[in-house]
Amino acid sequence: MQESYQALVRFLLPEGILDFFDLSKIVEAIPGLLIYLEEKNLPPTEFKDQKLESKGFLPEIYIQDFPIRNQKVTLCIKRRRWEVKDTGEIISRDWELVQKGTRMTKEFADFLKGLY
Repeated sequence: MQESYQALVRFLLPEGILDFFDLSKIVEAIPGLLIYLEEKNLPPTEFKDQKLESKGFLPEIYIQDFPIRNQKVTLCIKRRRWEVKDTGEIISRDWELVQKGTRMTKEFADFLKGLY
C-alpha cells in the first residue's frame, strides 16, 4: 500500500521534487491544502568534491501550485543549507522551482499563461 501512496504523491507534486525533498506533512486548512516538503541532505553536485556539513534550513517559502479537487494547493518548502568546511562559505542548491516574478511553480505559471 505504501508504494501506491508514493506513486500518487509523485503524480500530484511537481515532477522530480521527491528526488530532492521529503514529504513531511499535509494539512487541510482554510486556504486549502498545505503540503510541507523538506530538502533531503543531499549536497549539490557542484560541491561533491568538497567536505560539506549540513547547517539546517533556510526560512520556509510558500509556493502556489495546481489546485487539487478544487482545493488551493500551497507547497511549504524548507530548503537546506550547507557549510563548505574549507572556506566556511554557506551554500544552498540553486532551485528554479519558482517562476520568476511569481510565487507559483513554473508548471502552474505556464499553465495559467496558456489560458490567456
